[in-house]
Amino acid sequence: MDQPLPTRRAFASLLTAGAGIAALAACTPENPAPSPVAANAATPSPTPTPETPLVTPAAAEPASVTPVAAPSSTAATQFSLTDPASPWVVVNKHRPLNPQNYVPADLVQPNIRLAVSGEAALLNSTTAAAAEKMFGAAAAEGVIMTLASGYRSYSTQVSTYNGYVAGSGQAAADRASARPGYSEHQTGWSFDIGDGRGACSFQPCFAEQPSAVWAKAHAHKFGFVVRYPWMFHDTTGYFYESWHLRFIGVEAATEMATRGIATLEEYFGLEAAPDYI
Repeated sequence: MDQPLPTRRAFASLLTAGAGIAALAACTPENPAPSPVAANAATPSPTPTPETPLVTPAAAEPASVTPVAAPSSTAATQFSLTDPASPWVVVNKHRPLNPQNYVPADLVQPNIRLAVSGEAALLNSTTAAAAEKMFGAAAAEGVIMTLASGYRSYSTQVSTYNGYVAGSGQAAADRASARPGYSEHQTGWSFDIGDGRGACSFQPCFAEQPSAVWAKAHAHKFGFVVRYPWMFHDTTGYFYESWHLRFIGVEAATEMATRGIATLEEYFGLEAAPDYI
């Protein structure tokens, strides 16, 4: 289940003691009751499948959306880095969602083991289908994953972030929770996993649990990457979150794994985003 604020603060303290630096947490689980999916919703864009690119080598996007070249000459498709309905959208402390109150058009509850309910049990349909395959493959090898936190609406993120500001001030809040409109969870492309045994959820020790070990080795086969890898906080803006997976498609995820590329920022040639600007 989503963890209470003291647990997240304890997580920050552990990282501070171990690394000599304050922890940043992109996946701060929310305490407030989930808001309706349609709360503060703008008109959503349809979610593409990996076989339906938003950008192709021969087609340009509108001026408000940045077209990108394929990360390698072998990539068959291209997607937008700015459209929140794109599997390649990059959301970090320099790149908020546009619109900031975006709501995915096709939120569904995947047929996997859930540790949450309400909006947190939802993903966009492409991510949900890939998650079902991945959870099934893990289970076949004796590894039981749970969905620990999925979609998070803009209004829920507002409540979560404001709670941190009220309790600890904005500087501390920026280390413990994504600002509203800057959370990958709002896109439907990301989710947090837990281990079926319930151990170490949202804690550094989760990296040693079977679900995290299996995901680190195999998630790319299903289109997922560990979005906030170990020791890349100066690039991503967040410390290691072995539980936070992000769908980018099998082709791109496999290429990142093969080439040893750890972050989306490096893969797409984007600037590091350690702090808000």
